[in-house]
Amino acid sequence: MSLPRRALAVAAVLIATSTWAAESPMPPDIAQKLAQLGRVVDPPATAKLYAPLQPKEPYFGVRIERDLRYGPAERNRLDAFMPQNVTSGRPVLIFVHGGAFVGGNKRRTPDSPFYDNIMLWAVKNGFIGVNMTYRLAPQSPWPAGAEDVASAVEWVSKEITERGGDPSRVYLMGHSAGAIHVASYVSHPEFYKVRNGGLKGAIMVSGIYDLTAGPLNEPERSYFGNDPSRYPGESSLSGLLKTDIPLMAVSAELDPPVFVGQLETLKEAACKRRVGCARTLMLPQHSHMSEVYSINTNDNRLTDQIMDFVKAGK
Repeated sequence: MSLPRRALAVAAVLIATSTWAAESPMPPDIAQKLAQLGRVVDPPATAKLYAPLQPKEPYFGVRIERDLRYGPAERNRLDAFMPQNVTSGRPVLIFVHGGAFVGGNKRRTPDSPFYDNIMLWAVKNGFIGVNMTYRLAPQSPWPAGAEDVASAVEWVSKEITERGGDPSRVYLMGHSAGAIHVASYVSHPEFYKVRNGGLKGAIMVSGIYDLTAGPLNEPERSYFGNDPSRYPGESSLSGLLKTDIPLMAVSAELDPPVFVGQLETLKEAACKRRVGCARTLMLPQHSHMSEVYSINTNDNRLTDQIMDFVKAGK
Protein backbone atom coordinates (compact mmCIF):
# COMPACT_ATOMS: atom_id res chain seq x y z
CA MET A 1 0.00 0.00 0.00
CA SER A 2 1.46 3.37 -0.99
CA LEU A 3 1.78 6.20 1.53
CA PRO A 4 -0.24 9.41 1.04
CA ARG A 5 1.63 12.16 -0.78
CA ARG A 6 1.94 14.36 2.34
CA ALA A 7 3.33 11.44 4.36
CA LEU A 8 5.93 10.78 1.68
CA ALA A 9 6.90 14.46 1.66
CA VAL A 10 7.28 14.53 5.45
CA ALA A 11 9.30 11.31 5.36
CA ALA A 12 11.64 12.78 2.77
CA VAL A 13 12.17 15.89 4.86
CA LEU A 14 12.79 13.81 7.98
CA ILE A 15 15.46 11.85 6.11
CA ALA A 16 17.09 15.09 5.03
CA THR A 17 16.84 16.40 8.60
CA SER A 18 18.56 13.32 10.00
CA THR A 19 21.38 13.80 7.49
CA TRP A 20 22.07 17.24 8.94
CA ALA A 21 21.54 16.23 12.58
CA ALA A 22 25.11 15.26 13.37
CA GLU A 23 26.48 18.71 12.49
CA SER A 24 23.42 20.92 12.91
CA PRO A 25 23.13 23.50 15.71
CA MET A 26 19.32 23.17 15.53
CA PRO A 27 17.89 21.21 18.49
CA PRO A 28 16.77 17.77 17.18
CA ASP A 29 13.24 18.09 18.59
CA ILE A 30 12.76 21.42 16.80
CA ALA A 31 14.13 20.00 13.57
CA GLN A 32 11.64 17.15 13.75
CA LYS A 33 8.68 19.41 14.54
CA LEU A 34 9.56 21.80 11.71
CA ALA A 35 9.80 18.88 9.32
CA GLN A 36 6.39 17.64 10.45
CA LEU A 37 4.89 21.11 9.92
CA GLY A 38 6.30 21.04 6.39
CA ARG A 39 6.34 23.81 3.80
CA VAL A 40 3.86 26.09 5.54
CA VAL A 41 3.91 29.63 6.94
CA ASP A 42 2.81 29.06 10.54
CA PRO A 43 3.95 31.86 12.88
CA PRO A 44 2.11 30.66 16.04
CA ALA A 45 3.35 27.06 15.86
CA THR A 46 6.90 28.17 15.05
CA ALA A 47 6.89 30.79 17.79
CA LYS A 48 6.06 28.10 20.36
CA LEU A 49 9.23 26.25 19.35
CA TYR A 50 11.57 29.24 19.54
CA ALA A 51 10.17 31.52 22.24
CA PRO A 52 11.71 29.41 25.04
CA LEU A 53 15.15 29.88 23.46
CA GLN A 54 14.92 33.69 23.42
CA PRO A 55 15.59 36.13 26.30
CA LYS A 56 12.82 38.16 27.89
CA GLU A 57 12.81 41.81 28.89
CA PRO A 58 14.56 43.52 30.51
CA TYR A 59 17.48 42.75 28.20
CA PHE A 60 20.88 42.96 29.86
CA GLY A 61 23.29 45.57 28.49
CA VAL A 62 20.90 46.93 25.86
CA ARG A 63 19.19 50.32 25.67
CA ILE A 64 16.01 50.59 23.62
CA GLU A 65 14.09 53.57 22.26
CA ARG A 66 10.68 52.35 21.13
CA ASP A 67 8.11 53.81 18.75
CA LEU A 68 10.24 56.59 17.34
CA ARG A 69 8.50 58.32 14.44
CA TYR A 70 10.26 58.34 11.08
CA GLY A 71 7.36 59.61 8.97
CA PRO A 72 3.86 61.11 9.13
CA ALA A 73 1.76 57.90 9.06
CA GLU A 74 0.69 56.24 12.31
CA ARG A 75 2.66 53.10 11.43
CA ASN A 76 5.81 55.04 10.51
CA ARG A 77 7.52 53.95 13.71
CA LEU A 78 10.74 52.20 14.63
CA ASP A 79 12.62 50.85 17.62
CA ALA A 80 16.33 51.62 18.05
CA PHE A 81 18.54 49.13 19.93
CA MET A 82 21.92 50.24 21.29
CA PRO A 83 24.48 48.96 23.79
CA GLN A 84 23.98 50.34 27.28
CA ASN A 85 27.36 52.05 27.02
CA VAL A 86 27.14 53.68 23.61
CA THR A 87 30.21 53.62 21.42
CA SER A 88 30.45 55.45 18.12
CA GLY A 89 30.90 54.23 14.59
CA ARG A 90 28.89 51.00 14.69
CA PRO A 91 27.33 49.68 11.48
CA VAL A 92 23.53 49.77 11.41
CA LEU A 93 21.10 46.93 10.70
CA ILE A 94 17.57 47.98 9.72
CA PHE A 95 15.04 45.11 9.86
CA VAL A 96 11.75 45.09 7.92
CA HIS A 97 9.25 42.48 9.16
CA GLY A 98 6.86 40.36 7.11
CA GLY A 99 3.11 39.86 7.39
CA ALA A 100 1.76 39.18 3.88
CA PHE A 101 1.43 42.95 3.21
CA VAL A 102 -1.76 43.17 5.27
CA GLY A 103 -0.45 42.48 8.79
CA GLY A 104 2.59 42.14 10.99
CA ASN A 105 4.50 44.53 13.18
CA LYS A 106 8.00 45.24 14.41
CA ARG A 107 7.06 43.28 17.52
CA ARG A 108 4.51 40.51 17.07
CA THR A 109 2.89 41.19 20.48
CA PRO A 110 3.99 43.43 23.38
CA ASP A 111 5.52 40.45 25.23
CA SER A 112 6.85 38.59 22.19
CA PRO A 113 10.60 38.04 21.74
CA PHE A 114 10.13 38.40 17.96
CA TYR A 115 11.54 40.55 16.33
CA ASP A 116 13.50 41.90 19.27
CA ASN A 117 15.63 38.77 18.85
CA ILE A 118 17.13 40.13 15.61
CA MET A 119 17.92 43.46 17.24
CA LEU A 120 19.55 41.77 20.27
CA TRP A 121 21.73 39.72 17.94
CA ALA A 122 22.65 42.89 16.07
CA VAL A 123 23.76 44.76 19.20
CA LYS A 124 25.65 41.71 20.47
CA ASN A 125 27.55 41.58 17.18
CA GLY A 126 28.57 45.21 16.95
CA PHE A 127 25.60 46.87 15.21
CA ILE A 128 23.06 49.47 16.13
CA GLY A 129 19.69 47.80 15.48
CA VAL A 130 16.69 49.55 13.93
CA ASN A 131 13.41 47.62 13.77
CA MET A 132 10.78 49.35 11.63
CA THR A 133 7.13 48.89 10.78
CA TYR A 134 5.25 50.35 7.82
CA ARG A 135 1.85 51.04 6.26
CA LEU A 136 -0.28 48.05 5.25
CA ALA A 137 -2.45 47.04 2.31
CA PRO A 138 -5.11 47.44 1.12
CA GLN A 139 -5.25 50.97 2.50
CA SER A 140 -1.66 51.60 1.40
CA PRO A 141 -0.87 49.73 -1.85
CA TRP A 142 2.36 49.64 -3.85
CA PRO A 143 4.72 51.51 -3.55
CA ALA A 144 3.91 52.41 0.08
CA GLY A 145 6.30 49.81 1.49
CA ALA A 146 9.26 51.05 -0.54
CA GLU A 147 8.38 54.66 0.30
CA ASP A 148 8.33 53.85 4.03
CA VAL A 149 11.66 52.05 3.78
CA ALA A 150 13.05 55.15 2.06
CA SER A 151 11.82 57.35 4.92
CA ALA A 152 13.31 55.01 7.53
CA VAL A 153 16.68 55.01 5.75
CA GLU A 154 16.53 58.81 5.65
CA TRP A 155 15.78 58.89 9.41
CA VAL A 156 18.78 56.64 10.07
CA SER A 157 21.05 58.83 7.94
CA LYS A 158 20.10 61.86 10.06
CA GLU A 159 19.57 60.42 13.54
CA ILE A 160 21.74 57.35 14.01
CA THR A 161 25.07 59.08 14.69
CA GLU A 162 23.93 60.33 18.09
CA ARG A 163 22.94 56.75 18.91
CA GLY A 164 26.37 55.35 18.07
CA GLY A 165 25.71 54.32 14.48
CA ASP A 166 27.68 55.02 11.33
CA PRO A 167 25.32 56.34 8.60
CA SER A 168 27.83 55.33 5.94
CA ARG A 169 27.48 51.65 6.92
CA VAL A 170 23.76 50.88 6.84
CA TYR A 171 22.52 47.36 6.03
CA LEU A 172 18.87 46.79 5.19
CA MET A 173 17.34 43.38 5.95
CA GLY A 174 13.79 42.25 5.21
CA HIS A 175 11.84 39.02 5.67
CA SER A 176 8.98 37.78 3.48
CA ALA A 177 6.83 40.83 2.61
CA GLY A 178 9.58 42.88 4.27
CA ALA A 179 12.11 41.35 1.88
CA ILE A 180 9.89 42.39 -1.02
CA HIS A 181 9.76 45.96 0.32
CA VAL A 182 13.56 45.93 0.64
CA ALA A 183 13.90 44.64 -2.92
CA SER A 184 11.42 47.25 -4.20
CA TYR A 185 13.37 50.03 -2.52
CA VAL A 186 16.77 48.88 -3.75
CA SER A 187 15.56 48.27 -7.30
CA HIS A 188 13.69 51.57 -7.75
CA PRO A 189 16.10 54.48 -7.22
CA GLU A 190 13.25 56.95 -7.73
CA PHE A 191 12.29 56.25 -4.10
CA TYR A 192 15.71 57.13 -2.66
CA LYS A 193 15.85 60.07 -0.27
CA VAL A 194 19.53 59.52 0.51
CA ARG A 195 22.39 59.61 -2.00
CA ASN A 196 22.81 56.23 -3.73
CA GLY A 197 20.12 54.72 -1.52
CA GLY A 198 22.11 55.19 1.68
CA LEU A 199 22.97 51.50 1.92
CA LYS A 200 26.13 49.45 2.29
CA GLY A 201 24.19 46.26 1.53
CA ALA A 202 20.73 44.67 1.36
CA ILE A 203 19.68 41.27 2.74
CA MET A 204 16.45 39.71 1.46
CA VAL A 205 15.13 36.65 3.34
CA SER A 206 12.41 34.72 1.49
CA GLY A 207 11.31 37.40 -0.92
CA ILE A 208 9.52 37.55 -4.28
CA TYR A 209 11.31 39.46 -7.02
CA ASP A 210 9.47 38.65 -10.27
CA LEU A 211 5.71 39.20 -10.02
CA THR A 212 5.19 37.84 -13.53
CA ALA A 213 6.45 34.35 -12.68
CA GLY A 214 3.04 33.07 -11.58
CA PRO A 215 -0.41 34.11 -10.37
CA LEU A 216 -0.44 36.29 -7.26
CA ASN A 217 -2.36 35.30 -4.15
CA GLU A 218 -4.94 37.57 -2.54
CA PRO A 219 -2.50 39.24 -0.07
CA GLU A 220 -0.11 40.11 -2.91
CA ARG A 221 -2.97 41.43 -5.06
CA SER A 222 -4.16 43.60 -2.18
CA TYR A 223 -0.78 45.34 -2.30
CA PHE A 224 0.27 45.16 -5.96
CA GLY A 225 -3.23 45.40 -7.46
CA ASN A 226 -5.22 43.24 -9.86
CA ASP A 227 -3.79 44.57 -13.12
CA PRO A 228 -1.10 42.17 -14.43
CA SER A 229 0.11 44.81 -16.89
CA ARG A 230 1.55 46.70 -13.89
CA TYR A 231 3.48 43.75 -12.49
CA PRO A 232 6.65 44.10 -14.63
CA GLY A 233 7.11 47.67 -13.41
CA GLU A 234 6.31 46.74 -9.82
CA SER A 235 8.72 43.79 -9.86
CA SER A 236 12.22 44.25 -8.48
CA LEU A 237 14.18 41.70 -10.51
CA SER A 238 15.42 43.94 -13.33
CA GLY A 239 16.38 46.72 -10.91
CA LEU A 240 18.23 44.30 -8.63
CA LEU A 241 20.33 43.24 -11.61
CA LYS A 242 21.35 46.87 -12.24
CA THR A 243 22.05 48.11 -8.73
CA ASP A 244 25.54 48.64 -7.35
CA ILE A 245 24.30 47.92 -3.81
CA PRO A 246 25.69 44.54 -2.66
CA LEU A 247 22.93 41.94 -2.32
CA MET A 248 22.36 38.83 -0.23
CA ALA A 249 19.29 36.65 -0.81
CA VAL A 250 18.12 33.74 1.34
CA SER A 251 15.46 31.06 1.26
CA ALA A 252 14.77 28.13 3.61
CA GLU A 253 14.68 24.44 2.81
CA LEU A 254 11.08 24.25 4.12
CA ASP A 255 9.92 27.48 2.51
CA PRO A 256 6.81 27.26 0.32
CA PRO A 257 8.00 26.50 -3.23
CA VAL A 258 7.35 30.02 -4.52
CA PHE A 259 10.12 31.47 -2.34
CA VAL A 260 12.60 28.75 -3.30
CA GLY A 261 11.82 29.33 -6.98
CA GLN A 262 12.23 33.09 -6.64
CA LEU A 263 15.64 32.63 -5.02
CA GLU A 264 16.74 30.46 -7.92
CA THR A 265 15.39 33.00 -10.42
CA LEU A 266 17.32 35.83 -8.79
CA LYS A 267 20.47 33.74 -8.46
CA GLU A 268 20.44 32.62 -12.09
CA ALA A 269 19.67 36.09 -13.45
CA ALA A 270 22.23 37.82 -11.24
CA CYS A 271 25.03 35.46 -12.22
CA LYS A 272 24.30 36.19 -15.89
CA ARG A 273 24.05 39.97 -15.72
CA ARG A 274 25.85 41.29 -12.62
CA VAL A 275 29.64 41.52 -12.18
CA GLY A 276 29.90 38.51 -9.87
CA CYS A 277 26.91 36.62 -8.51
CA ALA A 278 24.76 37.89 -5.67
CA ARG A 279 25.41 36.06 -2.41
CA THR A 280 22.65 33.46 -1.97
CA LEU A 281 21.90 30.92 0.73
CA MET A 282 19.51 27.98 1.00
CA LEU A 283 19.14 27.48 4.74
CA PRO A 284 18.98 23.78 5.67
CA GLN A 285 16.21 22.43 7.95
CA HIS A 286 14.54 25.81 8.39
CA SER A 287 11.05 26.98 7.52
CA HIS A 288 9.69 30.35 6.44
CA MET A 289 9.35 31.56 10.04
CA SER A 290 12.09 29.61 11.82
CA GLU A 291 14.78 31.23 9.66
CA VAL A 292 14.19 34.52 11.50
CA TYR A 293 12.81 33.24 14.83
CA SER A 294 16.06 31.30 15.32
CA ILE A 295 18.25 34.41 15.14
CA ASN A 296 20.00 35.02 18.47
CA THR A 297 20.03 31.30 19.34
CA ASN A 298 22.91 28.84 18.95
CA ASP A 299 21.80 28.21 15.37
CA ASN A 300 24.09 30.72 13.66
CA ARG A 301 24.02 29.40 10.10
CA LEU A 302 22.17 32.42 8.74
CA THR A 303 23.81 35.03 10.95
CA ASP A 304 27.32 33.75 10.18
CA GLN A 305 26.57 34.35 6.50
CA ILE A 306 25.24 37.82 7.28
CA MET A 307 28.45 38.64 9.15
CA ASP A 308 30.53 37.38 6.22
CA PHE A 309 28.45 39.55 3.89
CA VAL A 310 29.04 42.60 6.08
CA LYS A 311 32.79 41.92 6.39
CA ALA A 312 33.07 41.56 2.61
CA GLY A 313 31.64 45.06 2.21
CA LYS A 314 34.13 46.85 4.45
